[in-house]
Amino acid sequence: MENSSLKDLSRILPRVLVVSRRTLRKNKFVDFVGEYHLDLIVEYGAVPVIVPRVAGVDKLLESFKPIHGVLLCEGEDIDPSFYESEISSLSPEELDEIRKTHASDAAIDKEKDSIEFALVKLCLEQNIPYLGICRGSQVLNVACGGSLYQDLEKEITTKLPEERRRKHIDYDDYDGYRHEVKIVENSPLHKWFKDSLDEETMEILVNSYHHQGVKRLAQRFVPMAFAPDGLIEGFYDPDMYNPKEGKFLMGLQFHPERMRKNGLEEFDFPGCPRAYQEFAKAVIAYQKNVNSSLSVPKKLELNPEMENKRKILVRSFSLARSMYTRSYSMKNQSTESELDVGAEFLESNTALSMDQEMKLREMGATTRNGGSFTQKLKLDEDKQRKAMNIMKKMNVERLSELIAFYTLMGKISSEVLERKLNGSLDDHSLTPQ
Repeated sequence: MENSSLKDLSRILPRVLVVSRRTLRKNKFVDFVGEYHLDLIVEYGAVPVIVPRVAGVDKLLESFKPIHGVLLCEGEDIDPSFYESEISSLSPEELDEIRKTHASDAAIDKEKDSIEFALVKLCLEQNIPYLGICRGSQVLNVACGGSLYQDLEKEITTKLPEERRRKHIDYDDYDGYRHEVKIVENSPLHKWFKDSLDEETMEILVNSYHHQGVKRLAQRFVPMAFAPDGLIEGFYDPDMYNPKEGKFLMGLQFHPERMRKNGLEEFDFPGCPRAYQEFAKAVIAYQKNVNSSLSVPKKLELNPEMENKRKILVRSFSLARSMYTRSYSMKNQSTESELDVGAEFLESNTALSMDQEMKLREMGATTRNGGSFTQKLKLDEDKQRKAMNIMKKMNVERLSELIAFYTLMGKISSEVLERKLNGSLDDHSLTPQ
């Protein structure tokens, strides 16, 4: 019973795609994703769907639909051919030194690049919520026209005065290392970390696991945080940020999911998980928006009384149409089953066509004017009583046929009157064909 409930729940939760990273284990490549990311996605009401970084997956992304959100996180350096439009200031010797210093990150993974850039393109085209952490923020910036520093130490740190220099990766204190960032006022980060900020400095301490970073920020984005050396540590698109409406487009260079007290699951600050919480909120809203646009309106359900009235009206319409098109008369009627064909069709369709609806309204108007029609015949009270007594003995179908007959007679009378008024009617035209 429990498994069945979980299965039903998984079908209705929104799906967040996360691309795996490749590593070598026991002489074989394996794919993995950090569990902190997956835990937070699940905790806030979505389902992570891991996209393997294997050849050809970038051409199969349609098979992963529906996609309600995309989270891209850690990984190797992005192929500089995606963003390097100017000659690099780094010499071949420096590039070789960088590859040796950051061996685990500097090896370019073109398959992962292809998959992730294809996903970002899809998000931008369809306004799918996107959260980029570390490398994921760099992919987002490059995909939107920005560029990166290929190595922060050689391109920034060594060119700054000592007091502004900051390390952005510390292999000796990998998870414990922190450096300060200044939060931009009125940004989402400001809202999330407001209770933890010093009002004068607007700073918090964040972790850091990268040797590259944003050089030129894409035009559509606005910075949310800066390191003391001027590096942008967070950015977002204000026109695409409204989680309640399913809008979210953001990149964070630091890892809030890993900002936890040493040996504990407790976060450094209450605002650390907020990026995932607001992202999940946008993902859930996006799913609702997609589902509502694809939903089919439910068939109109009438209460028993209204349904009975509807059937009488469609029955009357069916009889009137049959009598008019086949020249029926009250003395020469076909079997009732022949008239049922039209009625059955109409009764099976709650929504009538415009033409059917107009004819029903005309019939309703004729029925409502039945009293005035009787007065015009100037029947005396005795004849009226007799007529009433006869009609009381008739069933609903017989009365419907009577209404249809007089409706037909009214139509014919109108046509004859119109022709007489136009002087186009003679005795020959009244002769039955």
